[in-house]
Amino acid sequence: MDLQGKNVIVTGANTGIGRVTAVELAKSGANVILACRSEERTRPVLEEIQQAGGRAEFLPLDLADLGSVRAAAASFLERDQALPLLVNNAGLAGAHGTTKDGFEVAFGTNHVGPYLFTRLLLPALERAGDARVVHVSSHGHYRAPGIDWDAVRKPTATTTGFPEYCVSKLANVLFANELARRVPPRVRSYSLHPGGVATDVWREVPWGLRHLMKLFMLTNEQGARTTLYCATSHEVDDKSGHYYEKCAERTASKLALDEALARELWERSAAWTGLAA
Repeated sequence: MDLQGKNVIVTGANTGIGRVTAVELAKSGANVILACRSEERTRPVLEEIQQAGGRAEFLPLDLADLGSVRAAAASFLERDQALPLLVNNAGLAGAHGTTKDGFEVAFGTNHVGPYLFTRLLLPALERAGDARVVHVSSHGHYRAPGIDWDAVRKPTATTTGFPEYCVSKLANVLFANELARRVPPRVRSYSLHPGGVATDVWREVPWGLRHLMKLFMLTNEQGARTTLYCATSHEVDDKSGHYYEKCAERTASKLALDEALARELWERSAAWTGLAA
């Protein structure tokens, strides 16, 4: 995609894969909007991009707070500008509890927040005429046994939080697929597994285990490759709704390809966030 002078939003762009993604998109000439919780933690990335001659700005966004999501989307929509690219990168794993709005914290942060953000931004995406939404999921979605609709409205039940994380990543793929079916063809939707990457998504995992895990993980630069591929490559132009890993198409899990489950997730998510289904 030619992103010269065009708006792109990358969530969770202050660290890890998101940071690399934002920096690389800025190099392509895009006006990169870094949607993150903390302006202070985002400032080094803004400065890195600006000092290299790129354009970047901060957009306050806390995906665990639907009020913050609505405010962030409204702030961008007030510009009345097109949005050719949205990268839903932000996420967490290993956390416990609920979000401000009462969702299991991984499910609420990794799915409900991005669902609302994406749907609110659809007018700007459609205005672009040729837009993409890239959802950073995980290979962990293969391990999800399904979605327990009661459990996603309760605090994290497991010790590790990993089963809940896997459910949230299944929701990412289901949402990406259903979005591709529901929006006009000029808005394309992709989901992907970036690889096992040593990012801050694991920030809630106890330090010793986290340190050991990261010894066997990919770098952020390696992890960002598939995100950038889905965001910019013409090879995926006619592949909306598909799932990628290592810059190649892969078959998602059987549950992730279940259209009835995707439809139910969409409709429940719409009800939870006060949107029309």
